[in-house]
Amino acid sequence: MAVNYSAKEEADGHPSGGVGVPGGGAVGGGGGGAVKTRKPDNTAFKQQRLPAWQPILTAGTVLPAFFVIGLIFIPIGIGIFVTSNNIREYEIDYTGTEPSSPCNKCLNVSWDSTPPCTCTINFTLEHSFESNVFMYYGLSNFYQNHRRYVKSRDDSQLNGDNSSLLNPSKECEPYRTNEDKPIAPCGAIANSMFNDTLELYRIDNDTRTPITLIKKGIAWWTDKNVKFRNPTGDGNNLTALFQGTTKPVNWPKPVYMLDSEPDNNGFINEDFIVWMRTAALPTFRKLYRLIERKNNLQPTLQAGKYSLDIAYNYPVHSFDGRKRMILSTISWMGGKNPFLGIAYITVGSICFFLGVVLLIIHHKYGNRNTSADIPN
Repeated sequence: MAVNYSAKEEADGHPSGGVGVPGGGAVGGGGGGAVKTRKPDNTAFKQQRLPAWQPILTAGTVLPAFFVIGLIFIPIGIGIFVTSNNIREYEIDYTGTEPSSPCNKCLNVSWDSTPPCTCTINFTLEHSFESNVFMYYGLSNFYQNHRRYVKSRDDSQLNGDNSSLLNPSKECEPYRTNEDKPIAPCGAIANSMFNDTLELYRIDNDTRTPITLIKKGIAWWTDKNVKFRNPTGDGNNLTALFQGTTKPVNWPKPVYMLDSEPDNNGFINEDFIVWMRTAALPTFRKLYRLIERKNNLQPTLQAGKYSLDIAYNYPVHSFDGRKRMILSTISWMGGKNPFLGIAYITVGSICFFLGVVLLIIHHKYGNRNTSADIPN
């Protein structure tokens, strides 16, 4: 049986009449339910009638834009660059690869060296550090951004879940269990935690005065108070809370012995929390300690002689890594970073230069006769 309907009905997406089917009435007939159609709604969006704007690039709009960008970016870049250069920073490489280095004797140290190898490096600060000083440790050629390394952790365990404490995630393999006991904290990130101990002294008339290093307040607030939690139970008895677990393979002591203070021990130890926030690049620094300014009359670290005592526990020579200690102040824009200021100055200078070049071209060739008529 042939079905005929008009071209208009075909364009609308449905015929006016119905199509007979065995054992029933008509489909899409004129009577009964609403008529279905595939025609888009008659709205500005669906019918593509929205207003549009397209800029017309002319010399009168492009040239001022180049000059404005240049005049804005160059002063901003100069300000950021000067601010960055005003930040005091001092760095010591204590890897010990050089034979003359005091730490050369510790170069081939292993994770379980007992007693730990110690070395002392003397240095001189030419300029005083006026404001609060941030003490960092830095590592090079250490790839914390490897996919399997980043995934090798159990966030439920670190958040204090008791079931995950005794049954860690399989993502932690091969650092999930040891000697048939679950590892706490499990995973490759925790297992490779930085564990050198750094102590700073000021030398005055051959007398060494220790510099107070603050170990709290170095982690992000959200990490300390939200992401990391000790297992639920008696918070004053971490030994009982972690009963049935074992320490990571490379750790010299279990997690509940990281610090003597209860609010900085176990999974909420700030050195541990700082390490667990993985770095994006193979050369990085992490905050180790704070040196607070005691009063406004004296600088935090006066110019003079200092010594750095190092308990060298962390081996890096096997993968050609390097270790550093950095002392730095900060400004409103953070730590020392001249790249941002240089980038602003470079972009602003390029825009200003292009504006001058295009202005000369427009002045020289913009008024030429564009008529297609051949002159007599």
